[in-house]
Amino acid sequence: MEFNSELYFITDSTPYEQAEFLFRVEEALKGGVTLMQLREKNRTTREYIELAKAVHEISRRYNVPLIIDDRVDVMLASDAEGVHLGAEDMDLATARRIIGKDKILGATAKTVPVAKAAYEAGADYLGVGAIFPTTTKVKTIITSVETLNDIVNTVPIPVNAIGGLNPSNMDVLKGVNIAGVCAVSAIMKADSPKLAAENMLKKFREIKG
Repeated sequence: MEFNSELYFITDSTPYEQAEFLFRVEEALKGGVTLMQLREKNRTTREYIELAKAVHEISRRYNVPLIIDDRVDVMLASDAEGVHLGAEDMDLATARRIIGKDKILGATAKTVPVAKAAYEAGADYLGVGAIFPTTTKVKTIITSVETLNDIVNTVPIPVNAIGGLNPSNMDVLKGVNIAGVCAVSAIMKADSPKLAAENMLKKFREIKG
């Protein structure tokens, strides 16, 4: 499946009631999000599936592929366009066999060897970071821009930078041939998710030249 990861929005429903959360998701999509990941760490399987279906209904209206974090079963149950897997999740080769060739398979990579292995196992894109400290995860391992650049130059699939990125600090990525940037808090917690998404996308396109 073709996709554009210029502005990859990763959700965080934790602070919000569902109606407010879904409103913020739609506002972000209106602002130009090109790829979206639903990330839920603390819901039951049934709750995760129900929320995924609700979010997918919105993302379809904007023709933005929905990626499910961690859970192949939730991706299949909600008919989302893809799944993103980390080091502690299902291995990528198994996931690819289950989801088939037409779904998007994303992976997290922090080193060149992990990036190469992910590509060889069937990943369609990589998320690399954290570039800056982030409030969304308890454990944050900083990835240097040099390592990010090495990964970009090693694998032929799209690579996205993630971790604490916003329009005021994205200049550090200038000159690195990434496919896009990921944002959680910069959009999710903004007063206007729509405006925040617009500004993120504008800034990324500026640094890409």
